[in-house]
Amino acid sequence: MTKQVQQLDRVIIRFAGDSGDGMQLTGDRFTQETAAFGNDLSTLPNFPAEIRAPAGTLPGVSSFQLHFADHDILTPGDAPNVLVAMNPAALKANLGDLPRGADLIVNTDEFTKRNLTKVGYEANPVDDGSLSEYRVHALPLTSMTVTALADFDISKKDAERAKNMFALGLLSWLYHRPTEGTIAFLERKFGRKPEIMKANIAAFQAGWSYGETTEAFSVQYEIKPAEHEPGLYRNITGNVALSYGLIAASERSGLPIYLGSYPITPASDILHELSKHKRFGVRTFQAEDEIAAVGAALGASFGGSLGVTTTSGPGIALKSETIGLAVATELPLLVIDVQRAGPSTGMPTKTEQADLLQAMHGRNGEAPVPVIAPRSPSDCFDAALEAARIAITYRTPVILLSDGYLANGSEPWRLPDVDSLPVIEPGFAEPGQEDFQPFGRDPQTLARPWAIPGTAGLEHRIGGLEKADGSGNISYDPANHDRMVRLRQAKVDGIANDIAPLEVDDPSGDARVLVLGWGGTFGAISAAVRRVRRAGQDVAQAHLRHLNPFPANLEQVLKSYDKVVVPEINLGQLALLLRGRFLVDVISYNQVRGLPFKAEELESVIRDVIDSE
Repeated sequence: MTKQVQQLDRVIIRFAGDSGDGMQLTGDRFTQETAAFGNDLSTLPNFPAEIRAPAGTLPGVSSFQLHFADHDILTPGDAPNVLVAMNPAALKANLGDLPRGADLIVNTDEFTKRNLTKVGYEANPVDDGSLSEYRVHALPLTSMTVTALADFDISKKDAERAKNMFALGLLSWLYHRPTEGTIAFLERKFGRKPEIMKANIAAFQAGWSYGETTEAFSVQYEIKPAEHEPGLYRNITGNVALSYGLIAASERSGLPIYLGSYPITPASDILHELSKHKRFGVRTFQAEDEIAAVGAALGASFGGSLGVTTTSGPGIALKSETIGLAVATELPLLVIDVQRAGPSTGMPTKTEQADLLQAMHGRNGEAPVPVIAPRSPSDCFDAALEAARIAITYRTPVILLSDGYLANGSEPWRLPDVDSLPVIEPGFAEPGQEDFQPFGRDPQTLARPWAIPGTAGLEHRIGGLEKADGSGNISYDPANHDRMVRLRQAKVDGIANDIAPLEVDDPSGDARVLVLGWGGTFGAISAAVRRVRRAGQDVAQAHLRHLNPFPANLEQVLKSYDKVVVPEINLGQLALLLRGRFLVDVISYNQVRGLPFKAEELESVIRDVIDSE
């Protein structure tokens, strides 16, 4: 059957089903093939915190959204053009995001009376006309999969589990996705279970063939590859990019990485990834708790390694005393906080950026710590490298604030030329000094010497008690304590002279409103700013990577605009810091829904601020 092929410039697809339906795997495979095809893309996985939430219920719905295009895009998209709903719960949980006229693919086999009742449907929405504003494709995906696998020596349950591969095959046909990578993936994944492997491949191919032969879909869609800067690309998540950035920092500094970590969502993947790279001298230690993890990492730094610990907000609370110890001992330490919704356990699989004040001030005493934040999944690589540079150069713990959206989301990443990455000099103290001063200062950075324990002539006292300036002897002298507190603060403040000025994107130079963001809000802010400019209004944009210290020109930038809008996925933490530091009455816009901003809502906020001028 000859099908019409329609060209599109972009598509947003959301796969949704029960947490046991394999929606994350389905979305990931579609993403990998889309990346291989050459489209620009951005993803938003969304899944329950429970390992196995109650089947068929709203809290158990898992989804994966993918936005792909033939041009540069910045977000996973505000609303899906296509929703694949594997059961009534998936339909009900996601239908509110679906715009009029969108395609809705529904697995009718799961729309039983029992499953409908579970989520409060009195009648079957597929039959009662309530979905008339959408293009509904009601398909018995489960039974079609079971029929396609009737000749395989597998159980009916195993056959039903392959329905996600049938759906993946159908969507791959519908949007002209390559298939070779998925088949190779299934061969690797189920290589030890040949019959399961063959069945899943057959289900995938059956879905493709169904699209090719059915009259239910008369049109195929084609989205051409995007134009990228020449180079070698791969699709990458934020956690994997961050892991690679740490390995790159190890290679460029000559220091072995030691990761002390306790598993916690959404940071655990960094531990998993780094544990695969022992050939690069990476050592990983899964500790019994958060306190042991950071203590081990700090001990590794004392011994001359690049100590790293990974966690989320609850773990930062437990690590705070040891981070303070790292401030007092002035040793390099990387503390990776992949933020999630709180407080307490909160919503472990949902994103938030509400740990900024905790990172800035969540320790006793005057304990300043540099804080930096990546802005996209691929930027996690560069942010990790920068965090390591600062920690090693200035002998200080550094907190890197990623978040769940960046950690689990993905985008194309151009592999860098390794030789172009900055060299990081550890600058260890050399033996042979007659009067070694363990708390003497480098005149430029104010960093103290990093002396490897056991080195003859470099013996020194270390610990959490206050040190005498220079000698490092324990000191309770009031004047000395005041001087040491100010020196540690000045060391962190001085980093502002070693980072690039804040760049402002203001093409016309006539903008009177600046939108300032940090962390994972970059994509949504940038997309909203694009929309406002396309509508003929002027607006400037800037995004902070360094949050402590701020770039040296930040005050000048803030005071160059009549109004400054600061969108945050918290209740206004950066806004509070800016008001206190620079006496600028910024306009704070906040949402804490466990989801990233939508470009549409930020566009509306920006327009309102401009129109109120």
